Amino acid sequence: MVRKILLILIISLSFFLRCKNTSTEVENKSIKAYCIDYNWGPGDIHGFAEPGLWAEANPEEQVNWYAGLGCNVIQTFAVSCNGYAWYKNGIVPEQPGLKYDFLTEMVKIGRRKNMKVIGYFCVGANNKWEKDHPDLCYRMDGQQIPLTKVYIDYLCSSIEDAIKKTDIDGIMLDWFYNPGGGRDPLPPLRWIECEQEMYEELMQQPFPGKDSMTPEIELDFRRKAIDRAWQQIKTTTKGTKPDCIIWLTAYEVNSKEYEGSALLKEVDWLMNEAGDIKRTAAMRDLTGRETKLITCLANWNKQDPAEIVPAALKENVGLYGFTKPVVGPMMKPVDYYLSNAVDSLEGDERNIAVLARAFNNLPHGYVKK
Repeated sequence: MVRKILLILIISLSFFLRCKNTSTEVENKSIKAYCIDYNWGPGDIHGFAEPGLWAEANPEEQVNWYAGLGCNVIQTFAVSCNGYAWYKNGIVPEQPGLKYDFLTEMVKIGRRKNMKVIGYFCVGANNKWEKDHPDLCYRMDGQQIPLTKVYIDYLCSSIEDAIKKTDIDGIMLDWFYNPGGGRDPLPPLRWIECEQEMYEELMQQPFPGKDSMTPEIELDFRRKAIDRAWQQIKTTTKGTKPDCIIWLTAYEVNSKEYEGSALLKEVDWLMNEAGDIKRTAAMRDLTGRETKLITCLANWNKQDPAEIVPAALKENVGLYGFTKPVVGPMMKPVDYYLSNAVDSLEGDERNIAVLARAFNNLPHGYVKK
């Protein structure tokens, strides 16, 4: 009996150590990520997808495509910019006509294939919120939501709900700016009523009037608003699931809004969405010791994958790309990108072709016969 118990304990310990080693191995790998991007509708990239546009997306087909590409990280969606969720029975209404419990199934299937699944949240744009709360938004164009208490409470509630319902491995935070932020020079704020209330909360003094605003005061206000939002998002995320990854993507990582903020030092992963080598390298001086850096390839940022990918691999910087789907909610088969020479392709097809080779440890000139 004693020998039987000892045998069970040895087998259990062996299994535990194998799982632990596998988990550590995944954590230490370079990030190889991609996103079939459901934020955008067909045609002009500046048009957010109508709710339900890609609702028939099949989780198993999706994960198989990412696996073929060689990804170890899948970035998909918790809540799109249109404001609707990609999982069922949540506090945020699901995409109309959602065929599968999409994000929940993506996580389950991805975990079986040893891939992390990251759910997207957009901080600065949410069409449904803007429609439901016109008094709390600029309502002129996208990325114009002031970081009010009520909005950050809503965002954090949706983050907590998505983590609990789907068990995602992490969240991606996009457009983490105040209205008009993200690129310098920063435009003047409009100081709508909710921003005046924010001023009194953040600056701890009465709002002095629009005529008394200066660029220096506005910048201080912007930084305080980002810090407050970040602290609540971080507390909510890590309090719900301590090992949940927080991934920040930023077009301008050197934005004045971020200077002096704990945000860049405390996120787990930080991505230069502009993709250029110079700003990616400069991020090391902005982040914490354990922060993982990522660079981005997408047709819109006009980076040359033949230059970006080798540089990222050399510096142990993670690689990521995204584009909207081209065959229904899917992309062309991975074999298409591998069976065509890289230089015969253009735009996002060329980016995918280069990443497919890099992710699968194939030479740049490889062509599948």
